[in-house]
Amino acid sequence: MKIPTKEFRVREGGRVNLRKLPTKVKPFYASADDYQKLLAAHVREMSERQELLYADNRHSLLLIFQAMDAAGKDGAIKHVMSGVNPQGCQVFSFKHPSAEELQHDFLWRTTRNLPERGRIGIFNRSYYEEVLIVKVHPEILQGQGLPAETTGDKKFWEKRYRSITDLEKHLHRNGTRILKFFLHLSKEEQRRRFLRRLDDPARNWKFSQFDLVERGFWKEYRQAYEDCLTATSTEASPWFVVPADDKLNARLIISQVVCEALKELKLEYPKAGQARLKELQGLKRRLAK
Repeated sequence: MKIPTKEFRVREGGRVNLRKLPTKVKPFYASADDYQKLLAAHVREMSERQELLYADNRHSLLLIFQAMDAAGKDGAIKHVMSGVNPQGCQVFSFKHPSAEELQHDFLWRTTRNLPERGRIGIFNRSYYEEVLIVKVHPEILQGQGLPAETTGDKKFWEKRYRSITDLEKHLHRNGTRILKFFLHLSKEEQRRRFLRRLDDPARNWKFSQFDLVERGFWKEYRQAYEDCLTATSTEASPWFVVPADDKLNARLIISQVVCEALKELKLEYPKAGQARLKELQGLKRRLAK
């Protein structure tokens, strides 16, 4: 089944209202077996195109995942990228900034981990935390050592969005394609997943009191995400709002978006010129002897 991925893409200049966007849609798979077959087909295609990406060596691909707690980012990354050559794929998770990272601008700690040409980079959370969690908890800014004229600027958040979109446009011009996924989870589904973590000893480690505290800021986070998605989804580096109440469906949507993006790059193996072909024939004759 062809998934209409454009339905989940945030149009540049469009206003995002998450309350009007679904957290669950009709499954794109008929059964668990059908899901496995569809995902396997996507993974095979990604694996083949990742090899082309490496050989072509003109582009890189950056996948950014953001979501509320328990939305399934880790599982999506694990399953969607399961068949990609580990040598061509790098995953970075960003939590609280270190003391060293706080001595730099807010984009520094992530930009030093950008994927090289020919590789796929995955950010599990990213520089977007600086316009999400920091916007919900502005007291965090006090520990970032910023000038008073910066933090006191009435257009502070607008300028942070601008810094992000300027960076992404720069990266696009230099060959890095960026896909951004917001896993859109309902508050009720988050509650159910939290309860399952508490009921399963093997998952207890995934839950902390902090998760419950942050859940209390649900409306504030929703507003922060709406503002962020609205301000930073561009034609070159789009956001996709992926319904995440159904984890299997979310993975199929994400994997197809990635396949389509790789296909659009029109990758190809390098072609040898006449001089190179002549050289290779000479090497072949030497080996034959």
